[in-house]
Amino acid sequence: MTIGNILYNIGIGLYDFGVHLMAPFSRKPRKMMKGHWVVYRLIRQQREKDANYIWFHAASLGEFEQGRPLMERIRAEHPEYKILLTFFSPSGYEVRKNYCGADIICYLPFDKPRNVKKFLNLVRPCMAFFIKYEFWKNYIDELNRRRIPVYSVSSIFRKDQVFFKWYGGRYRDVLKDFDHLFVQNETSKRFLTKIGVTRVTVVGDTRFDRVLEIREEAKILPLVEKFKGNSLTLVAGSSWGPDEDLLIEYFNTHPEIKLIIAPHVIDENHLVEIIDKLKRPYVRYSKAHVRKVENADCLIIDCFGLLSSIYRYGEIAYIGGGFGVSIHNTLEAAVYGIPVVFGPRYQKFMEAIQLIEAKGAFSIRNYEELSALLDKLTYDEEFLRETGGNAGHYVTSNAGATDKVLGKINF
Repeated sequence: MTIGNILYNIGIGLYDFGVHLMAPFSRKPRKMMKGHWVVYRLIRQQREKDANYIWFHAASLGEFEQGRPLMERIRAEHPEYKILLTFFSPSGYEVRKNYCGADIICYLPFDKPRNVKKFLNLVRPCMAFFIKYEFWKNYIDELNRRRIPVYSVSSIFRKDQVFFKWYGGRYRDVLKDFDHLFVQNETSKRFLTKIGVTRVTVVGDTRFDRVLEIREEAKILPLVEKFKGNSLTLVAGSSWGPDEDLLIEYFNTHPEIKLIIAPHVIDENHLVEIIDKLKRPYVRYSKAHVRKVENADCLIIDCFGLLSSIYRYGEIAYIGGGFGVSIHNTLEAAVYGIPVVFGPRYQKFMEAIQLIEAKGAFSIRNYEELSALLDKLTYDEEFLRETGGNAGHYVTSNAGATDKVLGKINF
């Protein structure tokens, strides 16, 4: 075993130890450890003896959504295979542990050599898909040694990643273990070619396929429809405090628009903070009925699972998070053909950059910029229609990654 491998395994061991150490004091590590304790028993109980399993691994919920179109197409077109779905993060597993599109759903044991062999001996997958940024060295090395095809899907590469550093040789070797990498853009392919990774195809991002599916499956929400009426409506999705400060200031002084707020954090303290800022009539969705929504100008979504359907009722979308770490999902809104607005921190997301380039999205840095932009969108119908059309066209023109991936796989 090389020094690089030894250091990597020490790092994984320290991470494992840290999770155990934090488990008594923090809910997320505690859920992770409880899930890890039952992984092997769960697989033994649920695995069908003579079935062929295709393994999908997603770090969390976002990566799951990227892999979902592939899983569901394989399930529909190749029923002879079973699906194993693993998660690294509780935020993915806890939300999707009852997902009906997979036959077994569990956590992925930490990437230690002993865990890897035990897991693969139990599962015996016939192929594996790792979604986006998942590059677990021991798993991928062992899959390669066992000649089990392994693919990377919707991955994206940037020059600041460890693979392209002078000290990243061991990590570059991991990329060479993949039978094929399906990347999002030409830039990623160029970076990989420079380090000798050539089994690469540019297919785009499967999230475009997924948001189109979500649009087709969108729920009809009579109370939201009644609230909107004939008013121009701004939908603020996954908002945080700094986003709400700006939006509510504008909303309070512009009676010609209505506002739907779906905050990222739904707890009573945050909801009270939102309500305290409002100077116009509001209603919480959980307490709404027809008379209340007809008399309200702001609808506060105080439950989960509705946002992707609510965007359909807006003429303008604001995506939260851009004044914090980074913005949330822009495509779920853009797919409805409405312009998208967000804060200044969006550079990590290629789709946000490209939406701006396509003139279907706008980044604002302060209240003055937000106010000027919303005035333009509110009072200039042609501008509103044109920018919304740009956003919708961007999504539809980038669809098709799922077909491209499946066209390269030998079942």
